[in-house]
Amino acid sequence: MTYFVGIDIAKFKHDCFIADDSGCVIREPFSFKNDKDGFEVLLSILKSLKPKGQIKIGFESTGHYHFNLKLMLEANGFDYVEFNPLLVHKFATTQTLRRTKTDKKDSKLITKYLMTLDYKPYVNLFYHINNLKSLCRLREALITDRTRFLNQITSYLDQIFPEFKPLFDNGLNKSAFYLLTHYMTPKKMSKLDSNKYSKMKAELKHPISYQKICQIKDAAINTVGHSSEAIEYALKISLTTYLFIDNEIEKLENKISEVYLSLDYNIHTIKGIGILTAAGIASEIGNFDAFITRNQILAYAGLEPSKNDSGKHNGTGKMVKHGSSYLRKYLMNAAETFYVHNPSIFDFYWKKRNEGKHHRVALSHIARKLVNVIFTLEKHKVDFNPNLVK
Repeated sequence: MTYFVGIDIAKFKHDCFIADDSGCVIREPFSFKNDKDGFEVLLSILKSLKPKGQIKIGFESTGHYHFNLKLMLEANGFDYVEFNPLLVHKFATTQTLRRTKTDKKDSKLITKYLMTLDYKPYVNLFYHINNLKSLCRLREALITDRTRFLNQITSYLDQIFPEFKPLFDNGLNKSAFYLLTHYMTPKKMSKLDSNKYSKMKAELKHPISYQKICQIKDAAINTVGHSSEAIEYALKISLTTYLFIDNEIEKLENKISEVYLSLDYNIHTIKGIGILTAAGIASEIGNFDAFITRNQILAYAGLEPSKNDSGKHNGTGKMVKHGSSYLRKYLMNAAETFYVHNPSIFDFYWKKRNEGKHHRVALSHIARKLVNVIFTLEKHKVDFNPNLVK
């Protein structure tokens, strides 16, 4: 006997419907709260199912409202599958043309849809994978914020001391931020001397040269910038916030590396891909057993080309860009270093470029090859072998 349990997820309550493999209704739609008491109601019903048999549970992937439900199911030995709400919606259109929607009807529909699937439950690593995903997405958000404050700092410097940033060819570094934090205005930087430089050398591991300090001092004396109390205050706030975020990102990256390395992934063994990128890719894909083919991961990442095969016309179009934008970004960024560090992939990249493909288009082809490699490594649980890359 197999029982199919469809759950419609909501913020404060969930609706559930249970049927068996012959289509008989085992439990009419019922609601349970999204709290401890509600979970105990669901557990008691699941454990009371007779005769004993396999229990297949399914629900839509809807934001974070099912987070605690998944943890509870894992803790009590139940597995489950998640599916895209869009697929359920399309399935619903094949069942009826009526536009009626209630949570209880949705739970019935989800159960029916669950019965049509090749049931491949998630492994019991949800907590750890979700933890990794949360950390990686937080890092992306903080990097965006850090960039915003860096742009603000640049804007204020263009007014106060426009000659400062061009003196740092590779962008503002630790020495630049040290000077801005301690001396901020051109007036104060015009008084830099060997004693101040000695103090700077004692506090920084790799400071700029004294020659550069002299260049900054001369630029400060002859600057065309104009300062004001308001702009100086705004620059100070932006500097403080930028440095705080930068420090938090560094601590966060250490935590991400720790969590990723505690999980059984092989993505980081690929030449050219670091731990943080590998962690991002792993966090978005999660359970590789949920994907039967490489093309499913490409579709999930939105990296597959659109296809139009109708009548006499047969062709492919632009990248679909559905699915996880985070995963697509990680894969495209990883493709930048993947082709540089692997000769056969490098040749393939230039083959596409010589065909007239734009850099980003050629890179998308590299990203698809990268997915093939990642899929093979994780399915067979082996480390990367550059000699096998074609």
